[in-house]
Amino acid sequence: MSGLKDKAAIVGIGETEYSRDAGVSVLSLTLQAAVRAVEDSGLSIKDIDGLIPGFTGPQVDDFISNLGLRDLRYATAIQMGGASATASLQSAAMAVSSGIANAVLCYIGWKGSSEARFSRRSASAGGGAATMSVIGNFELPYGSFVPAQFYAHMARRHMHEYGTTSRQFGAVAVAMRKHAILNPKAIMKKPMTIEDHQNSRMIADPFRLFDCCQETDGAAAVVVTTAARARDLKHHPVNIMGVAEGHPDSPNYIAGRPVLTELGLKKAAPRAFAMAGITPNDIDVAEVYDCFTYIVIAQLEDIGFCNKGEGGPFVESGRIELAGELPVNTHGGLLSQAHVGGMNHIVEAVRQLRGDGGLAQVRDAKIALVTGYGDFGDGSIAILGGE
Repeated sequence: MSGLKDKAAIVGIGETEYSRDAGVSVLSLTLQAAVRAVEDSGLSIKDIDGLIPGFTGPQVDDFISNLGLRDLRYATAIQMGGASATASLQSAAMAVSSGIANAVLCYIGWKGSSEARFSRRSASAGGGAATMSVIGNFELPYGSFVPAQFYAHMARRHMHEYGTTSRQFGAVAVAMRKHAILNPKAIMKKPMTIEDHQNSRMIADPFRLFDCCQETDGAAAVVVTTAARARDLKHHPVNIMGVAEGHPDSPNYIAGRPVLTELGLKKAAPRAFAMAGITPNDIDVAEVYDCFTYIVIAQLEDIGFCNKGEGGPFVESGRIELAGELPVNTHGGLLSQAHVGGMNHIVEAVRQLRGDGGLAQVRDAKIALVTGYGDFGDGSIAILGGE
């Protein structure tokens, strides 16, 4: 399992400002983040010979044309929804460590806020989900059209089996907001209490408004190259110690899943830790995909930070806040910073390991964990180490 350990490193990060209405195209946003990531790495645009676009936004041909790439050697697309960004690190590491490419740019850009009206119309008509025939045949007819409805079943089952409460979901939302207040790039800056969470309107039982991530405009990107080359560049390398992806049983039909409370991450996490040669106890900071508060709790359990069913008390105790034993989403996450498919989670993990976390810097952070969650339970994980 150690084949990719420390063979590749993230050497550049870039992101745009995040907003409700960027006023420019998705392509413009994504190019901006990409150029910033390349500049941050100390490489030049002509050094980029690999591209991994996100599950949404500009694709490879757009980037070849607009960046003037003349010798692209590797390109692939990963369609795992919100798990795609972290999963792209695995493909990038394989590409550079095998010599297929020298420097791979991974990126995501979208306008989830200013183009949301179109997205909601498509969702209400079953546009996106209907392409998955099982969901289209067996869940959409019962009024389950959008992610909050899909995952509400999972959350309610967890509450039924383990006694997890809405206030425990709220503890996740409150922690993310506390961290976002410290982040100049975060959108949500108004302080939040558990009572604020509890008084927010119901969206899809048991999810309230503050259990749901934002819809925002923005883009983020990272550059991956070999660990050997990284040592000669601008920043201390952030090595990719372990990576994996996992897919749940019954991946396209949540209601048919034998265990509703387990995600694809349950399969991926042991492989990533085995590759890295560490355990969850060695993680200093975690950037956990937080499309919904419950999904954070489920991932913490499936990773092994606590046993299944103990995630509610784990987050309620304050352990995931900056002063806790496992600071989670130090940038504010999708819930309070911005939603760019989780690529901003990777950017923040690198920033933490460089010691550039600002007011949210985790002291002596040496090992960071990043996850992705997508579609109906796909999971991805990367364990990163600073030198």
